[in-house]
Amino acid sequence: MLPNMMLRLKDKIALITGAGAGIGEESCYRFAREGAVIVALDLRENEAQRVADAVRREGGTAHALAGDVSVQESCAKAVEWTRNTLGRIDVLFNVAGIVHGGTLVDATEDDWEIAMDVNVKGMFHMCRLTVPIMLDQDGGSIINVASVAGPFGVKDRGVYSVSKAAVIGLTKSLAMDFVSRGIRVNAICPGTVETPSWHERVRQSPHPDETLKMMIARQPMGRVGRPEEIAALAAYLASDESSYITGQAIYIDGGMTM
Repeated sequence: MLPNMMLRLKDKIALITGAGAGIGEESCYRFAREGAVIVALDLRENEAQRVADAVRREGGTAHALAGDVSVQESCAKAVEWTRNTLGRIDVLFNVAGIVHGGTLVDATEDDWEIAMDVNVKGMFHMCRLTVPIMLDQDGGSIINVASVAGPFGVKDRGVYSVSKAAVIGLTKSLAMDFVSRGIRVNAICPGTVETPSWHERVRQSPHPDETLKMMIARQPMGRVGRPEEIAALAAYLASDESSYITGQAIYIDGGMTM
């Protein structure tokens, strides 16, 4: 528990995708500590339940849902359950994503389609279904996880970089359309973050030890980011303290893009 935590999200209903690990998991904990009621959505039901149980052990309120964001019907079930059960959705935090390695030339059509389905179409589904609810309740905050790979490109992350550029476009388009209707939409663009999927990519590289040293060496701060650092920014964007911020792609990258 963070000391003297402000309850900036008290009684807000927060639907968080990709909640079973990494940034999504840490965001569930941070949002709950700030007073939010959590709906933890993940492809893996057992991981969503594990996170929800952990939130409840700390004294928070959380619900676990299983769902595949790349499937419209699955997104609809999650959004409808949240609205029907909890009455509203104040915060939508779209974290779920997938990372493919390799250049665009290396990418297969399947790689392209999976990246677009999960990273872009998933956010499209969740936003399109949630915005009408937020309009009925006079507002809300949508936060999408993009990446510095979107605006700048990252070596050997071809389809991933393209998909995250699309997330930024989606974010700005939604923000522009609903800026006068009480809905704020922002993107978080992390650099390299120490998540389970990042560790797995390192392990799967031909020379894991060398890969790890190289990835850390290229960080201006001499370390990679931590999921809880991304969660802290997300909590701010979810709160009323950021009420004058919309349509932004905010870099949190340890100086990578300076």
